[in-house]
Amino acid sequence: MKVIIAGGGRLGYSLARNLIDRRYDVSVIEISKQASEKVANELQIEVVCGDATNIETLNSLDFNNVDCFIAVTGRDQDNIVASQLAKNELKIPKVIARANNPRNLEAMRKLDIDIVVSSTEIITKMIEQEVVNAGAQLLATLNKGKAAILSFTLPENSALDGYAIKDIKMPASSLIVSVVRGEQLYIPRGDTVIYSKDEIVIFCGDDSQKSVKKLWTAIK
Repeated sequence: MKVIIAGGGRLGYSLARNLIDRRYDVSVIEISKQASEKVANELQIEVVCGDATNIETLNSLDFNNVDCFIAVTGRDQDNIVASQLAKNELKIPKVIARANNPRNLEAMRKLDIDIVVSSTEIITKMIEQEVVNAGAQLLATLNKGKAAILSFTLPENSALDGYAIKDIKMPASSLIVSVVRGEQLYIPRGDTVIYSKDEIVIFCGDDSQKSVKKLWTAIK
């Protein structure tokens, strides 16, 4: 997964190091020359010394195939501007911004930013979920990202087509919440049969998300 981080201070550095440890492709934009050199030298990654609120600075990076843009500078206004440029001008599919001041959380959430958070741990967890849940729609996270509600649309040749729910071996920390077929909503029972093109909503614990995704996206 390719991630670009705007802000190479304490939080940006820590976040970049965490993601590198998880084998993500990480680049950083940092306005301070001293901080830029520190990140580049210690983490051995691409660092652009410049202002992330300037479109010319952003264009100096290769944004092809970038999956996620994260703005974690020390100024909320800069995070807002950089995030909106990444989303609207560069068309980055997932944009996350840090709110330094908790009072700005609600205002930032009303803007064109996918996720607004204020914790390195939560940001990392959400990025991991984007990878784990590829092929599924993430409807909600619970317990600070330790659980999730996912939605799957079964593919045409789903390996589970025609199965009754009682015959599907689900991971222990997961639960099928609903089945939608066309305009009809079903509250699932053991004898409920599912078919390709059904939309399945599932609650998943942190330890079951990979297994659930593998199970529900498998094809014949």
